[in-house]
Amino acid sequence: MKKPEILAPAGDFEKLKMAIAYGANAVYVGGKQFSLRANAKNFDLTELQQAINYAHERGAKVYVSVNIFAHNQDFNGLHEYLMALKEINIDAVIVADMGVFNIARQIDGLEIHISTQANVTNFQSAQLYKELGASRVILARELSFKEIGVISNKSNIETEVFVHGAMCMSYSGRCLLSNYMANRDANKGDCAQPCRWKYHLMEEKRPGEYLPIYEDERGTYIMNSKDLCMIEHIPELVASGVASLKIEGRMKTAYYVAMVTRMYRQAIDDYFECENLYTSNKQAYMKELAKMSNREFFTGFYTGKPTCGQNQSGEVYNNSQEFVGVVIDYDTATKMALVEQRNKFSVGDAVEFVKGGFTQTVTELYDSNGTPIQSAPHPQQMLRLKTNNPVETMDILRIAGGKHQA
Repeated sequence: MKKPEILAPAGDFEKLKMAIAYGANAVYVGGKQFSLRANAKNFDLTELQQAINYAHERGAKVYVSVNIFAHNQDFNGLHEYLMALKEINIDAVIVADMGVFNIARQIDGLEIHISTQANVTNFQSAQLYKELGASRVILARELSFKEIGVISNKSNIETEVFVHGAMCMSYSGRCLLSNYMANRDANKGDCAQPCRWKYHLMEEKRPGEYLPIYEDERGTYIMNSKDLCMIEHIPELVASGVASLKIEGRMKTAYYVAMVTRMYRQAIDDYFECENLYTSNKQAYMKELAKMSNREFFTGFYTGKPTCGQNQSGEVYNNSQEFVGVVIDYDTATKMALVEQRNKFSVGDAVEFVKGGFTQTVTELYDSNGTPIQSAPHPQQMLRLKTNNPVETMDILRIAGGKHQA
């Protein structure tokens, strides 16, 4: 069995660095043009070159999304953009539209991955994409383990699947609701997520009288899907023959990207070291993932078409852990860590160093001028913190045991 790649989202350079630091084999990013997730920061060509250099120096790959559904005017400048991506040594482009694919496959040496929005649900389609010049298909999210296995085994092309993150209520993410209701085109990366809104029923003969359709005390969100989580099903994913396990979330925080990537890295490594080790750690993986911002978890279509339980009532995200800083540098002589603060913490707080694997009470805290302080209230303030043990760059600090109490 081949160990699958862990593919993490990178909405900006910090997220890219976090993903790689916490175990991603590859990241997927968006450019300033031709990419869904228009509200992510994304990368211009200069930034992409820097990102590629950074990733390649650390043995990781970078895939660039060029996954809009193109109208005629969208082809202006597309060939030149794809050529520029090839010249800066991108590892692959991700495309959904056949017209975009047709332009991309004319560029020698440009590796092409077919987006989940192309809706590949069978081995015949996967094989055809291979014959047309693609090297990988990102399968539709509406497939079971059995169907994925057939496609992986019968087609001569790599397969990739989503394993964690937000699910779209529209088939393979192809939605017109946002365009219709908010004049924001989901298929060009500007989704307003109307599936997450609260809805009421109005009877035709009683205009203006809105009737709630109750599911619980928070109301009804009839299109609001739960989040996908497949960390308890690594053996089945590996057995299905997929080459890449993809984490959703280019709009998520750097902390989220780091921690989710870390858990899937550990789960994959544990499974390939010893299946019993993986099995014994399942509860710990789930406990850690539950600390991240998430809706309720479910397994999507992997075990068959969901007959119930796909929708989550309410917009509430679960999030039990507070991210307070990231290590920028460490001085072994003074045992002081340079920390970029993200949320307030104070002398006396118990903080956990995630990579270091230890918890300590903050005893000494200094501002950037070396002045002792009791509390760090301002986000992204540079601080110096006395540590009990040596720490690595990119280590994450969070409040031990959960969030500050109000």
